Amino acid sequence: MTDVDAWRGQVRAWLAGTVPPRGPEQDASGDLAVFRNLSDDDEHALLEAVRAYRRARYDAGYGALTLPLEHGGAGLPASYAIAMAQEEAAFAVPPSTELISVTTGLVGPAVAMFGTPGQRAEYAGPLLRTDLLACQLFSEPGAGSDLAALACRAVLDGDEWVLDGQKVWSSGARFADHGLLLARTDPDVPKHRGITAFLLPMRTPGVEVRPIRQMSGGASFAEVFLTGARVPDGLRIGGVGEGWRVATATLAFERTASGSGTRRKGGTVDDVVQLARSLGRTSDPVVRQQLADLHVRSVLRAATAERVARAAAAGVSPGPAGSVGKLLASDLLVRTGETAADLLGGRITADTGEGFAWTEHLLGAPGYRLAGGTDQVQRTVIGERVLGLPPEPRVDKDVPFSALRRG
Repeated sequence: MTDVDAWRGQVRAWLAGTVPPRGPEQDASGDLAVFRNLSDDDEHALLEAVRAYRRARYDAGYGALTLPLEHGGAGLPASYAIAMAQEEAAFAVPPSTELISVTTGLVGPAVAMFGTPGQRAEYAGPLLRTDLLACQLFSEPGAGSDLAALACRAVLDGDEWVLDGQKVWSSGARFADHGLLLARTDPDVPKHRGITAFLLPMRTPGVEVRPIRQMSGGASFAEVFLTGARVPDGLRIGGVGEGWRVATATLAFERTASGSGTRRKGGTVDDVVQLARSLGRTSDPVVRQQLADLHVRSVLRAATAERVARAAAAGVSPGPAGSVGKLLASDLLVRTGETAADLLGGRITADTGEGFAWTEHLLGAPGYRLAGGTDQVQRTVIGERVLGLPPEPRVDKDVPFSALRRG
């Protein structure tokens, strides 16, 4: 028996005393959507259920498993986080939301890594325990894939920074207590060097959150407008002009989490295998080859996540390996949907049962190739920082942001 196996037994016993076992109602839910769309009331209720569970898990010593000990984590390798997710799958654990994942997987670790001792003491623990919820305020209408082109301004006034600008595609912003914000503090240097990060209280005067209503009826995303909003310098995360370091580490956390396999997104390889069984297709040699291919890709993703999380547990930023994991995860998600569509045939467009559930996966999977950094961005990172290929031409590399043409 390995250490992980013994630890699994402890986790299983704790889960059995904390949440009920998974029942038929969970298996019959048919939720294969990549992006969940809920009403405000339903999302709030789910958030509270997840927070109650996450607090209990954190207090039991099972929160922030792969974060270094000095950052409030357990310092364990990714195999423990994967084991935790596998054990949780047998119980009626409330499904996580994007806001919870951003809080515990991105903002909490970023504050723990870059914050001052005082900031870590005040915010890191509450974020990891979900006592505080935090969204990500990075993307802008004109700065998505080219995030360093962000135009949100922060001007120092005494011991406060005055914020003006707009952010977009912020998951769960209307329920967040804080937002990890990137703003431009020096427009007269090249774009990557004039950015600073802040932990912005979302109830600050001058902060307006507008839900983005989707055609599905949900409004998980929001746009955030900043008009003369003031944030104390004491809530600056990292040094002035060092926001790009915070951003790249946070994005690496995001890509690592996306590729870890511990956060369910849409249908899984096991779901496709079950679909093939229910349709009596598992003896078809072509189908067997497709399922084997998905399994191999799933193992590759898990192995990459293990390697990245070991580095993270040692206090090393995930770096470009996070891009490898994100690329593997988005590719697997798309291929999983395509295999399900092949199995279902015409039912994928006409069925209101299992076929409809897979339609939600099939329509959402391409969006995952954009969320958290496009596939093209990940390939650029891998090409330059892993394979050592010549960097792409960047004519604006040494040009002050104020001299760049925009729009």
